Amino acid sequence: MDEVRKLLEGFADQAADGLPAADIDADVARGRRALRRIKRRRRVTGVLCVAAVSAAVLAIGDQVKWWNNGSTEVASGDGEKTATATAPETATPTPMIAEGSESISTYAGQLVELVANRQPWNTIGCSLTPKGWTAETPIAEDRVVLSGPTVRTADAATKVVLQTAPAAKSLRAVRITDAGGKSFHIGTLNGRLAGQVQLDGQWLLVELPAGTLDWNDGLLQQFMASCTVN
Repeated sequence: MDEVRKLLEGFADQAADGLPAADIDADVARGRRALRRIKRRRRVTGVLCVAAVSAAVLAIGDQVKWWNNGSTEVASGDGEKTATATAPETATPTPMIAEGSESISTYAGQLVELVANRQPWNTIGCSLTPKGWTAETPIAEDRVVLSGPTVRTADAATKVVLQTAPAAKSLRAVRITDAGGKSFHIGTLNGRLAGQVQLDGQWLLVELPAGTLDWNDGLLQQFMASCTVN
């Protein structure tokens, strides 16, 4: 400000005759006021610029989120992984089991029970028999038919049939198990669960009721293992 004052005083000394004397203090005051106005305008302009930039950044950020369906990707420098934050998945509800429904194992019922057999079956003899099942008479030399405790019908498909033959039958989906020096073949014959084993040079074939769920491979093998052929 001292330099400004000296400059104004120099101009005042060189003023033309007839002009009023220069008021140095008034000029300095006006200059200061003008300088303050300029500074205020600069500050206001700076604040407005910062606000405009911030609004633009926020608008761009919202648009990016809209395009990414609410996911936010955070990328780092080279050689670092990129993490993606997404909304948590909704837990899948556990399906409810309808009241009164039964599983397959429950619907299948109880497996048959093998008990001691005290009835001779001609040339075919088995020390075990299904509980409640009886041999139909007359008993053929090479064939035994067992009827169930509740179903009485002439349909052989509902019964247990044992018969001997010099050659083995052709079974489907055969499972072979060796036990006690014997080879047990279990599969299906004419759509029925069946098993066969060679005894004293002959083959014993056992056919179970069609569609039965009361037998399994273990029970059928145990039943055949108790049989002999004379």
